[in-house]
Amino acid sequence: MNERWTYPPMTRLREPAQANLESMHRIFTVPEAPDSTLGRIDQAISDNLAGFLQDHIVAVERDLVEIERDYSQSRIPEEPMYVSHYTEFLKDKLVSQSVHTASPGFIGHMTSALPYFMLPLSRILTALNQNLVKVETSRAFTPMERQVLGMLHRLIYTRDDAFYGEWIQNSRHALGAFCSGGTIANLTALWAARNCLCGPAEGFKGIAQEGLPRALQHLGCNGLAILVSRRGHYSLGKAADVLGIGRDNLVAVDTDDRNRIDMASLREHCARLRAEGIRPLSLIGVAGTTETGNIDPLDELADLAQELGCHYHVDAAWGGPTLLSAKYGGLLKGIERADSVTIDAHKQLYVPMGAGMVLFKDPTALAAIEHHAAYILREGSRDLGSHTLEGSRPGMAMLVHAGLSIIGRKGYELLIDQGIERARRFAQDIEAHPDFELVTEPELNILTYRYNPAWVQAELAAAPAEKAARINEVLDKVTETMQKRQRENGRTFVSRTRLAPGRYRGDRITVFRVVLANPLTTDKILSSVLDEQCEMAGTEEILVLLEQIRQLCAKAGSLPV
Repeated sequence: MNERWTYPPMTRLREPAQANLESMHRIFTVPEAPDSTLGRIDQAISDNLAGFLQDHIVAVERDLVEIERDYSQSRIPEEPMYVSHYTEFLKDKLVSQSVHTASPGFIGHMTSALPYFMLPLSRILTALNQNLVKVETSRAFTPMERQVLGMLHRLIYTRDDAFYGEWIQNSRHALGAFCSGGTIANLTALWAARNCLCGPAEGFKGIAQEGLPRALQHLGCNGLAILVSRRGHYSLGKAADVLGIGRDNLVAVDTDDRNRIDMASLREHCARLRAEGIRPLSLIGVAGTTETGNIDPLDELADLAQELGCHYHVDAAWGGPTLLSAKYGGLLKGIERADSVTIDAHKQLYVPMGAGMVLFKDPTALAAIEHHAAYILREGSRDLGSHTLEGSRPGMAMLVHAGLSIIGRKGYELLIDQGIERARRFAQDIEAHPDFELVTEPELNILTYRYNPAWVQAELAAAPAEKAARINEVLDKVTETMQKRQRENGRTFVSRTRLAPGRYRGDRITVFRVVLANPLTTDKILSSVLDEQCEMAGTEEILVLLEQIRQLCAKAGSLPV
């Protein structure tokens, strides 16, 4: 399908800009006037790329093996190539085969349309080529990054002007660190927690100098553990590996029927660890799980972390910007008690990929991982690289600063509110449809569901465990087949995952996963997603699978009406 969703012409807003849904839609679709500075830069973007971004099909499916053939040559080209020729190659082989993540019908992952101004501003970022590892290669970018960290720190911890006046541009400390994404942000938080717990003391130089075995000996324990719900992000496993804690000591705690960490189960794990001589390094709360968008009981986790005397980290990579909403920010109550918080700006702050952050409640916390070198990152300098795992890195804070300035708190609030409310309406539509089953209700703007005909739902409601498991196995194939075909059709896209809802006695089932962060996604488009799936239900491939369920039911002594 090559249809484009467009909006009616809108008059240019006069200063000061007003935050309303129309103006929010505008910045995701309409560039500034050609005679403006941004407009002139924007005109330089190639027509092909601009056309790609405005073409709202999800993908033109081409076999990946075919695409790989275009990139199979291992020799570096001997002769130079004209830029114009290389641009043609990109248009034909790269741009045309990329996924249209900006499409309003692309609702399966945490990737969305970007405000139009991010494109020309990204070119400025590239042209300046600043390196935020040190002031000598970044100059004004360093205080700007510190300001952005201060803004997000204040959003979470709400300290007063005097606090930020003291710490925001402090040359010896930093309120947080910019990273390439949530993975490095989570790792940085746990790295700082580990080094703080295992810091220098009498007779011990600290874990950074003597290593983990000596640290455990000094602490008098058999190991360290990180505790998080089963819905925790896979990056935490990487962190446990890299920090020497071990993946076996990343404790995955069961969740309740709302996909939140089960506090009773958590306390049982804590008791077991104590008996085994393993010390909790960090308790992690999730504010917006990747699969279902749910939020752990952050206040209760803060109480337990205080009781255990361990570091309390909140992974708010997805849900953190919800704090910008007066209506829904309260869902994250307790996050302000965290020792550290991860936020990904390239998710719901709508900047390009590569902008993660970790914020620390204590401005001196990052001293635990501070590192210096004679030629760079000298002690007492303002260099931000002394507090980061990554060395050379771009000034992505400029794009976050742009978003916070141009969209503003009220603008983000509208975007957040719209996404949550649209998810709730879509969930209602799914529940109202006899042939769909809502699996997880949206707490933020993520939900899961599956195609499950009314007659199958009736069978499952009365089926014994073994029969229900066999029916669900076939329904898994229905979901997988529909999701693949929908992706291949290229009109709309939902992802899929596997969950273990309580209604099926803990059996894992395959479900559609929907993420509603793109402000251009409309209720009409969401209806078309369900319509397309209903159409696929009538294809031979799906009918064969549904017939298998009928036969299962017949063998069990019941037939669907």
